[in-house]
Amino acid sequence: MTEDSSREKNRVSSIYARRIALSAALTATAVILSPLYIPIGTTKCFPAQHMINAVAGVLLGPWYAAMIALTTGIIRNALGLGTIYAFPGGIPGALVVGFIHKYLKNDYAALTEPLGTVVIGATISALIFAPWQGHPFSLSFFWIAFAVSSMPGSALGFGVLKALRRTGVLKYVVR
Repeated sequence: MTEDSSREKNRVSSIYARRIALSAALTATAVILSPLYIPIGTTKCFPAQHMINAVAGVLLGPWYAAMIALTTGIIRNALGLGTIYAFPGGIPGALVVGFIHKYLKNDYAALTEPLGTVVIGATISALIFAPWQGHPFSLSFFWIAFAVSSMPGSALGFGVLKALRRTGVLKYVVR
């Protein structure tokens, strides 16, 4: 192996290590903030999860952001803090932010988190999970409940991104 290929391999390994470390930190932050939720019907709305989705989607992309949302949902449910709605409520929003950021290339992509959470996640919840759990809630109920959490959460995420950029912290975060 040549010296140049060895350096490139180390650089790529460093990028993956930083992404995994940031993913773990964002997952931990979402879990730590889990006691802060808004109970609406059978859902527990976690604005902090949507904030993390917005930040992760912009900084790490759709797949890391979706994995963070999935892992956070699993941990919250294992601890008895979450509900089944954590999965359709978190993952689509993270994916939408990540995919839209690939095209917009700016922090405003964080504000698109409600598109995934409300339009996709709430619709899945109303059509699949609610009837499965025996709840007769309407689609509009889930859209409102998820929007109550997602809209302020994505705005907080946008604010966090702006603050991190202003302080220069993001120079050390690999995209």
